[in-house]
Amino acid sequence: MELWVTEQQNDDVRFTCRVKKTLFTGKSDYQEISVLETDYFGKMLILDGVIQTTPFDEFIYHEMIVHVPMFTHPSPKKVLVIGGGDGGSMRETTKHSCVEEADWVDIDAMVIETCKKYLPEWNHMLEGNPKVRLKIEDGIKHMRESKGLYDVIIVDCSDPVGPGEQLFTYEFYRDVYEALNDEGLFVQQTESPFYHRDLIRRIQKDVGSIYPITRLYTANVPTYPSGLHCFTIGSKKYDPMAVEERRAPDFETRCYTPEVHGACFVLPKYVRELVDY
Repeated sequence: MELWVTEQQNDDVRFTCRVKKTLFTGKSDYQEISVLETDYFGKMLILDGVIQTTPFDEFIYHEMIVHVPMFTHPSPKKVLVIGGGDGGSMRETTKHSCVEEADWVDIDAMVIETCKKYLPEWNHMLEGNPKVRLKIEDGIKHMRESKGLYDVIIVDCSDPVGPGEQLFTYEFYRDVYEALNDEGLFVQQTESPFYHRDLIRRIQKDVGSIYPITRLYTANVPTYPSGLHCFTIGSKKYDPMAVEERRAPDFETRCYTPEVHGACFVLPKYVRELVDY
């Protein structure tokens, strides 16, 4: 019998693909966790029925959520990743030699342990890395207790439902602002410009009312809703669209380049309508 996995992307659209076998299913205190082996996309991490990442396109998402803000800041030494239980964002963060401390805060230990076991190729280099400090706790709580600490904060959260819902609020963005130092900036994944237009407009308004610089950029991530994904940057000083000399990575990338950095902020008109700058 054929087995298929289906994600309900909105009330009228579903995304489905064939599954070869189920590697893991479990339920943590926060969400249902599955790791599947699919025919086309390879291993697939799913949380509460929503596709989180696959080896087919994870490099696009993780490079774009990390390297765009990291290469916007001239010298990010202290960095925080909230969420990102698969380890991909922290993996990319630690590739930057300027990073001295990399805090990783995730509320769900089961996600991290599941990914270590079933997706080790994504995060094996994090084991024993002296720069990385993993804390299993609520990212909102961590923000409220952190003042002026970070150069860059990367909010690699799940969708704005369940455990991730409170990470898309004005209050959270204000707490992130307070956790950044005077030259700090943050980035957050902010969903699809086709399916989540009202959410993106609200986030742009909330972030724009707090941060002197607010920017929206996009990347194509095939397994995410509509295939086009948005990211939002809030910055106290550095404008990602005005980086005079974009530094080329001194490590291997598959998606990010200085040219891609500039191009991702060139928004089609239908996306440009979602921002007010």
